[in-house]
Amino acid sequence: MLARHIHYFLAVAEHQGFTKAATALHVSQPALSQQVRQLEESLGAQLFDRSGRKTRLTDAGEVYLRYALRAAQELQEGQRAIHDVGDLSRGTLRFAVTPTFTTYLVGPLVETFHRRYPNITLNVREVAQEQMENQLLADELDVGIAFDQAHAPDIDSYPLLVETLALVVGSQHPLAGEAAIGLQALNSESLILLSKAFATREQIDRYCNQHGIRPRVVMEANVIGALIEVVRRTTLSTLLPAAIARAHPELVAIELGPQRLQRTAVLMQRKGVYQSAAARAFIEVAKEVAVALGEGS
Repeated sequence: MLARHIHYFLAVAEHQGFTKAATALHVSQPALSQQVRQLEESLGAQLFDRSGRKTRLTDAGEVYLRYALRAAQELQEGQRAIHDVGDLSRGTLRFAVTPTFTTYLVGPLVETFHRRYPNITLNVREVAQEQMENQLLADELDVGIAFDQAHAPDIDSYPLLVETLALVVGSQHPLAGEAAIGLQALNSESLILLSKAFATREQIDRYCNQHGIRPRVVMEANVIGALIEVVRRTTLSTLLPAAIARAHPELVAIELGPQRLQRTAVLMQRKGVYQSAAARAFIEVAKEVAVALGEGS
């Protein structure tokens, strides 16, 4: 009964009204109002101010909301724990990656996991790191793959791979036959880079500033696939993980030296989260795939 009361309370708080909440819950408004009043009576506090056009939380309601959200999250975890099957004969897993990983890591990772555990349903998302952490904290994700940087206090991270960025060119580029170049050679390149909305671009800009490099950025893209196509078809170059070039035969990765441009990728989960059999298996597969790609930490 308490679970239903919390569910109804959260719906009214979200929709700021009983009518919209009742519609969303597919219950009658009088039934919803009665359930919320029962909750208020059991708590000995008024949770909603019903006097205005919108139904708003009272001070007591604001305080209770934090605990209700946490309780709802724990109840969802409990439900998943009950349905978790240790032999992986069924189950689901929700995981997310930051954008560059979709171009070389997601394919082999999903291929290996699905071949080994064909009855586990995967929900794959590509999201920015901050959004990923928020979704992990809200129990909307089971596992995230992003970069080792300052994380929210309630996020645990584990090293997965060390990613090396390189000058990536098409096979027709004048430097396509080079294995490595010095950093100053970047000053002569015409680059197409990811837009400043990407963490990768932020790292590239910081790296160039640290080493006194002023590359000529003639184009930007906010879609990695488009950036790859431009490099493949023109003499423009870019800076991307070397693993992306290895996954595309028409691209060449040229090592930057003597100071490499590297970053550590991590697996992320919410602290204290219930770790299902599917999540444990996924993490093990991710580590295996990282090693097979030659990037494993």
